[in-house]
Amino acid sequence: MNISAQHSSGLKTPFDHKRLDRLMDQAGIDVIVTTSKHNVQYLLGGHRAHFFDYMDAVGISRYLPVMVYAKGAPEKAGYFGHRLEKFQLQADPVWTPETQTSVNNSPDAITQAIDYMRKAGMKPKRIAFEFGFMPYDAAQILRDAFPDADWVDALFVLEAQRAVKSAEELAMLRTASGGVIDSMQAVIAKHGPGASKKELVEALRREETNRGMTFEYCLITCGTSLNRAPTDQVWSKGDILSLDSGGNYHGYIGDICRMAIHGEPDAELVDLLGEIETIQRAAFKATKPGALGKEIYAAGEPLVQKSKHRNHLDFLAHGMGLVSHEAPRLAQNSPMKYPGDHANVPLEAGMVVSVETTLQHPTRGFIKLEDTVVVTETGHEVYGEGLRGWNRGATGV
Repeated sequence: MNISAQHSSGLKTPFDHKRLDRLMDQAGIDVIVTTSKHNVQYLLGGHRAHFFDYMDAVGISRYLPVMVYAKGAPEKAGYFGHRLEKFQLQADPVWTPETQTSVNNSPDAITQAIDYMRKAGMKPKRIAFEFGFMPYDAAQILRDAFPDADWVDALFVLEAQRAVKSAEELAMLRTASGGVIDSMQAVIAKHGPGASKKELVEALRREETNRGMTFEYCLITCGTSLNRAPTDQVWSKGDILSLDSGGNYHGYIGDICRMAIHGEPDAELVDLLGEIETIQRAAFKATKPGALGKEIYAAGEPLVQKSKHRNHLDFLAHGMGLVSHEAPRLAQNSPMKYPGDHANVPLEAGMVVSVETTLQHPTRGFIKLEDTVVVTETGHEVYGEGLRGWNRGATGV
């Protein structure tokens, strides 16, 4: 799934462990304790517990996968999973030299990981764990076990590790993006005036599922309303429609927004969507290896400011992959409230950026395009290139 690497011990990891070792060394981290499902999946080379794919609660506690990685020592890596994972791992083992599947709850999981860390001779002075993905009961046990250690959030190191995607990861993102586009095309073509937003979202769910994806969400508007929730509002003759959906393929997210209409767009609608397309294309052109992350914004934002609709236009670019907003993080003023740490860092081939331009027009409605753009060795490639204009809904009722 990821960029594999051979360790001097002969152990092969499914990710570039040398890159992770460098990142840990730069941050002064001795051991990473990973507990989020997406980062565990990444480090294990694709494993995700089937039983807990979309839930965590179990009994009076919760599911907590734990992956332990010591800097420079992949031969000491260990994975500690729930007892229901043993069947899955018997059929498809993971690479970690130590794998235990006898956990029932979060205190169990972290206790087994700590016992193994001691058995393996780990005496970390600085431990990184995922602050946002470690429940209070497990965090207390971990900190009590290493009272003299310093603690840092593992999020930033793990994000940097995942930022450059392998060919296998890019293939899954391409599949996810194409699947979302094809699903949107099918829904638009099959629905005439009279379909509700709830019906359209349910139809999109089925289309994405039939293409082997997991439906994540659909933000939907129709007519002049700016409300993006699935409701009983009807898509009527002459109404515009926006579909903004995330479809998940083996954990990797295809996030696309496209527009449709029942009937024919007038000249103003054509111009409005054309202006959004121009902003998108300018940002695409700036997405290339060696360019600073902020150059994407430098390409898109001036066009927003020149527009007579600037008070209603928003431009956003963000990294994506296993997480819909991940590194590279390009803007300090992102509505997601995270720092733009990569605004002044050169883009690398294999990085993936979602580019989105949104117009919340006060009289015409919600008009938006969102695209997945991959940095290549020579420039960029857009995944899911299609349906960029006004797509026509089915005729009739």
